[in-house]
Amino acid sequence: MEKKTIFHIDINNAFLSWTAVKMLNDGYDVDIRTIPSIIGGDEEKRHGIVLAKSPVAKKYGIKTAETIYAAKKKCPKLEVFPPDMAYYKEMSKKFINHLKKYSPDVEQLSVDECFVDMSNSSLLYDDLVMLAYKIKDEIYSLYGFTVNIGIASSKICAKMASDMEKPNKVHTLFPYEIERKMWPLPVDDLYMVGKHASAKLHSIGIDTIGALANTDEKTLNKVFGKYGSVMWNYANGRSDDLSMKREEKNKSISTSETFSTDIGEKNKLIQILYRQVDSLGKELRKKKLYTNSIAITYKTADFISYSKQMTIPTVTNSTELICKYVVNILENSWKNEPLRNIGVRFSHLTDKKQKQISIFSNEREEDNDATVQETMDKINDKYGTSVIRQANLFTK
Repeated sequence: MEKKTIFHIDINNAFLSWTAVKMLNDGYDVDIRTIPSIIGGDEEKRHGIVLAKSPVAKKYGIKTAETIYAAKKKCPKLEVFPPDMAYYKEMSKKFINHLKKYSPDVEQLSVDECFVDMSNSSLLYDDLVMLAYKIKDEIYSLYGFTVNIGIASSKICAKMASDMEKPNKVHTLFPYEIERKMWPLPVDDLYMVGKHASAKLHSIGIDTIGALANTDEKTLNKVFGKYGSVMWNYANGRSDDLSMKREEKNKSISTSETFSTDIGEKNKLIQILYRQVDSLGKELRKKKLYTNSIAITYKTADFISYSKQMTIPTVTNSTELICKYVVNILENSWKNEPLRNIGVRFSHLTDKKQKQISIFSNEREEDNDATVQETMDKINDKYGTSVIRQANLFTK
């Protein structure tokens, strides 16, 4: 066993599996994982896309993110079930808490996947591979859904291992296994290689991960810039992950909005972002937290997602200050195309306020602003959320 051991644990078909579990617990007599079924949003509110699909639905060629209308044309008998985000969060929390019984070093990537660093726990267990099987079986026995677990000495290899044969499997991908297990795979299967990059790789004769790994790194950089080195390192099983943050120290909060019609006007997007920052800023202040990492997430009318993150020079929970940074991010990252969805995320949250000077305000102004905003929060909590708001949130 390698000195450093990382588990990547991925819930198989999380949304559909969790919905199936809930329905069975509520007395439904069919496991929707065994029939042509999908989890889909509300078509009337333009959330009418496939969020998750059963293995049976997959056989009909149904794909995630396609419209429900298109999916039903492929399978007229398709059963559609609504998502239950509150229940998904509940199940995700149970999943993460269960894993913390085995290691405190859990880094959650999303509601349905995480990394677990087992390096410091290795002396507690005779065989970490057997432990992975134990964890996998426990999760199914306790909660009714299955997971895949990838085991490796780097995050990238653990992630690639968990994506191998599914469902309900454990796979290893240690350095001595990379050439045999990972290199024969299509280059399209390499983590973080998207459609455009894979098409360009194929065009220059790089069809497998092994071919990418054995291509001169400088040649890749000429074609892809710095991203060439990232792909080359990933293909060789290397990633910058010498340390892991514990999940509770990597907290973030976010919100997003899907529009009834696509929006391509900058002022409208700024207005929406201001409201989102106002909501998240109030949550930060209520919890006495601050952030110095702000991101905007975008989704186009063609369901293409991208994001832009900025680290700011001071921690803050000021709506006014954060709004100024958000506008700066928008102006430097939005591609001026109509959007279906936009959101804001604050990360690197801390309860310690640092005394630093922002490029947008001085320390005294920010302290005064914080006092005013906390007063506004108290008034809104007492009399209603719309009683008082900063003028600039509604006049831009």
